[in-house]
Amino acid sequence: MPSRLALLEAPTRYMFFTGKGGVGKTSVSTAVAIALADAGKKILLVSTDAASNLGEMLGIELINTPVAVPGVVGLRVLNIDPDVAAENYRVRVVEQMDPEASADEIATVREQLSGACTTEIATFDEFSSLLSHGASDFDHVVFDTAPTGHTLRLLSLPKAWSGFLKGSDRGASCLGPHSGLKMQEKLFNQALAALNDASMTTIVLVARPETGALEEAARTSSELRDLGLANQRLVLNAVFQASQSHDRIGDALDALGKKALAAMPEALRRLPTDYVPLRAVDSVGLPALRALLAPELTWVSNVPRGVPTHLAHHPMSELVKELAHADRGLIMVMGKGGVGKTTIASAIALGLVRSGKSVHLTTTDPAAHLAMTLQGNVPGLTVGRIDPEVETKKYVDKIVAARAPRMTEDEKALLIEDLRSPCTEEVSVFHAFSHVVSQAGSSFVVLDTAPTGHSLLLMDAAGAYHRQMVRAFDDKAPGRIVTPLMRLQDTNYTRIILVTLPETTPVSQAAALQEDLRRADIEPFAWVVNRSLLATDTNDSVLLARLNSERKQMERVATLSKHGVYVVPWRADPPVGILGLEKLLEGD
Repeated sequence: MPSRLALLEAPTRYMFFTGKGGVGKTSVSTAVAIALADAGKKILLVSTDAASNLGEMLGIELINTPVAVPGVVGLRVLNIDPDVAAENYRVRVVEQMDPEASADEIATVREQLSGACTTEIATFDEFSSLLSHGASDFDHVVFDTAPTGHTLRLLSLPKAWSGFLKGSDRGASCLGPHSGLKMQEKLFNQALAALNDASMTTIVLVARPETGALEEAARTSSELRDLGLANQRLVLNAVFQASQSHDRIGDALDALGKKALAAMPEALRRLPTDYVPLRAVDSVGLPALRALLAPELTWVSNVPRGVPTHLAHHPMSELVKELAHADRGLIMVMGKGGVGKTTIASAIALGLVRSGKSVHLTTTDPAAHLAMTLQGNVPGLTVGRIDPEVETKKYVDKIVAARAPRMTEDEKALLIEDLRSPCTEEVSVFHAFSHVVSQAGSSFVVLDTAPTGHSLLLMDAAGAYHRQMVRAFDDKAPGRIVTPLMRLQDTNYTRIILVTLPETTPVSQAAALQEDLRRADIEPFAWVVNRSLLATDTNDSVLLARLNSERKQMERVATLSKHGVYVVPWRADPPVGILGLEKLLEGD
């Protein structure tokens, strides 16, 4: 492997790091930002992930303005906070209103701007400013983005919003007065130009030597090219080489990586590629982040004497047995991208069917592939997906069909123009989500959610809808209003399963997600720790060194969960297909 990443030799002004959740985007992007700053450059590192743990990795508190990083001269970091961005956007829109507007009119506009689509456009607004004039004091701007599906959405918005605004001078009611959006049209066009300029912008696809991560990176590469973003590179992170101990687990992990790389999609083979080896510790703190790109393969620390290297654990079958005590209900599987939510959700659904239950398994994650995970039909199990494109068309058709008969042709044209807004998708997905939630009243519904940040936006939409319904109807029919949020808060109706890996970042994000849920009066039911090396019998020196930090994370999870903690050991054969999922359930 090269001792230095080639992408550091001639970096463009803007660098976007993207990829499947859990591949190490934050670690790699942060290490690159530190390396450039150490070389004397002025660097701005930007997180566009609502669930980012960048602050924990660097030991600082992230805010919506650049913060200096102690110990790294020239590096500043900011987090595009969706809530702060949305409030700033609301203030700007209100400032565009007629000075004589009444308090009721202003309140109405602010209410219009309380939904998830406003959060999206406001976040994009902040993002666009950085691509135009907002980062003029820096040599390079490094973007640590959210997992793939959300990032594709973000990078497609310049084209989507520019197209929506072109020739349009009215509408956009979901974002309040059109002037509030139109005033940013020039900014959006500048962002689009910067993204499409290969001399200014590089897209860095981060993947691990795993089949799923490589296939998703290839799909992402193709979709980004369709958006005009052709200047791409590939970073293969956590590349593992087994030691000479002939350890069963180490040899299997090595062989899996080599097999995945040998079958790497052709679209990725054409890209300039850098390799980062698997390190013995998590990339938290400046020493570990600087060492991530160091020429040494790894460093190995000895396992303390007398400390067991194997973990006694509760298998997933025990969790399914407990869930099966009920006859119906919603089971939501949540967590950071890349922790294995789709696999865990599929295993739970299969286990419930094996217990004699009728189950519908579905997902809100645009990057999830439930059918690929199951690889077969199971009597009693139906599989679906909340497809944003399909749901948007259904929503638009329904609205037009309901309103068009009472409208003039001009009014109908205005309505259709309004519904062309990209934020219509957010509303459509929430309506589909609400329908899925209601289905759990008569059978089991297992919902594989999108990565944490996107799921929290869905929860925010549920909260906004709840408040709207209560204000509108509760005084007319007190106690009879049942909203999606109320069903999520009902522990007899909804069981939240938090999935994590036994690593610092996923555990911290699961803990933060748990706190966010509790603030909405939603209590998680159980935690699942996936792909645990500590639950195997490995003797590989590098993997044994990683067990020290894994044991600490297991202890953290035990203190965080009010209910059971279930552990899935790392497996040499990926848990796909019905037989693989059954083995996962039993912990084999």
